[in-house]
Amino acid sequence: MILTVTLNTALDITYRVPSLRPHAPHRVSEVTERPGGKGVNVARVLAALGHEVTVTGFSGGTTGRVLRDRLSGVPHLTDALVPVSGPTRRTVAVVDERSGGTTLLNEPGPAIGPAEWSAFQGVYEDLLASASAVALCGSLPPGVPVGAYAGLLRTARAAGVPTLLDTSGAALRRGVAGRPDILKPNADELAELTGSHEPLTATRDARRRGAGAVVASLGAEGLLAVTPEGRWRAAPPRRLRGNPTGAGDAAVAGLLSALVEHRPWPDRLARAAALAAATVLSPAAGEFDRAAYEELLTGVTVTGEANAAQGPHRVTS
Repeated sequence: MILTVTLNTALDITYRVPSLRPHAPHRVSEVTERPGGKGVNVARVLAALGHEVTVTGFSGGTTGRVLRDRLSGVPHLTDALVPVSGPTRRTVAVVDERSGGTTLLNEPGPAIGPAEWSAFQGVYEDLLASASAVALCGSLPPGVPVGAYAGLLRTARAAGVPTLLDTSGAALRRGVAGRPDILKPNADELAELTGSHEPLTATRDARRRGAGAVVASLGAEGLLAVTPEGRWRAAPPRRLRGNPTGAGDAAVAGLLSALVEHRPWPDRLARAAALAAATVLSPAAGEFDRAAYEELLTGVTVTGEANAAQGPHRVTS
């Protein structure tokens, strides 16, 4: 079982409009509503790939009930969310169909009390006993200590469970000290953490701060990984137009699924890049087009070196 932690779950609402204009009324052409938060999106992609996955974190209020109802019908996915008194947040993505751009509105999340935080930690420790890997994803809701991820990473390491951390801001700066096996920032998060806007320099710096491996999402340019075994870049075969929301979460799912299958790093990155690209073609985060994924996977190119010169590595299956 793969465990995903989403301390700040969300009900994701996506509006599609012909053209987004400030200070103007808009006619919405399509609305989708999905269970969300980064770790929930990761879990939904993993479940679609056929992996058994358990979701934990917090859920409360009317939006929390809707979120859990939507999760209940997902094959291969188990809900282990911890109830809280405050309402689960909503996130709103507005997709401009003319430009392809997406505007995000993120609520802060419920305030978590000490007893609720303690209850979650107990559930988390119990779940680790049967986990093959754990992903700690997303923002921290109010009331959760800023160093929470570092502590949760140490708990997982003590249990012998491989870890992946995908967060931002202060949670990222504090969390990397917990020594995640994989750190998965995007380009902006990486620059904020290290102060460098040169991806390879910043990725190496992030690894020196405590991560076992660092895999950076570089948008349309794909992924850059610096690992104990070497360094690689993975690029999709072409640029895709669509909704990028959730592409990074799909990449996390690809990394985790290949990790538990004991795939080598080039194959992990190819899967992650293909899933991220396929998610751009889907209307909402946490979903991907299966046919597009399989077609894109055959075209992903991974180049790099594994402690010695290594030529291009093309994944064909």
